[in-house]
Order: sequence, then structure tokens, then C-alpha cells
Amino acid sequence: MDTAPITPPSFSPGCPDYVQRVRDSFASQAFMATLGASVTDVAPGAVELVMPFREDLTQQNGFLHAGVTAALADTAAGYAAYTVMPPDSNVLSIEFKHNLLAPAVGHRFRARGQVLRAGRQIVVVQASVIAEQTDGTEKPVALMQATMMRVGT
Repeated sequence: MDTAPITPPSFSPGCPDYVQRVRDSFASQAFMATLGASVTDVAPGAVELVMPFREDLTQQNGFLHAGVTAALADTAAGYAAYTVMPPDSNVLSIEFKHNLLAPAVGHRFRARGQVLRAGRQIVVVQASVIAEQTDGTEKPVALMQATMMRVGT
């Protein structure tokens, strides 16, 4: 049996300055700043965000609120799609399904968006949210399948 990991498809960036475009656009998002999220990695077809745990973002049982994990996943997915769009584009989420896999407990959360298919107007993306523990272990807490639309600027 072949146990080699699945290699995600490779994509070409939509423009030469795609990394700076993502970072500049992300910096303009007041909601991500409110959450304390930041961009840690940008590659063609992929973006990673991190956010520290904050008690003021929890639900009644002390877990990170599902709305926060959805916002992180949606943002990582959107910016992953943005990396493959041409310079005269902007990105807009048009649909997503967010599966909660486990209670979101950890000292930090990492969201990674990965393009699955990039068309001219529509990009299909998958995003995961991982809870990082203080002992270095990680646990997947959410998975998102999303569709992003290219919007002309």
C-alpha cells in the first residue's frame, strides 16, 4: 500500500507582488486586527494565519467561539485564492461549509488555506484550523470548504 502523502496542486501566482498584495490587504482588515490574527506564510495558492487564544473570544464553555474559527478559516481561504488572482482583482467569499471537528482549545490557533482549483472567476479552497497546545501538540478543530469569486477592482 502506498502511504506517500498527497501532494497539493501547485499554482502560479496571479501577479509578481502577490505576497505584498496579501499582506497589504490583510492589514486593512479591522476585524482580523480585533481578533489579533496575523499572516505567517504566503505562497502561490496557500496562506497561513495565526491567532493567540483570548478568553474574550470564547463561548459559554470556554472554547474559542465557532464564529472565530470560521472567520479565521474564511480569511485564510480567501487570501489563498487571492494569491492566484490577477492584479486587477479583489476576492469575495460566495459560499463555505464549516465543519467543527473538536472543541477549540489551545494557546494559539493556526488557519491554513489551500487552493484546490483556480478558475478565471471562481476559486475552490480548503482551509483548516489547528489548535496548538503549550506542550507542542496540535489538534485539528475545524475544516472549511469554500468558494471564492474574483471581483474586478
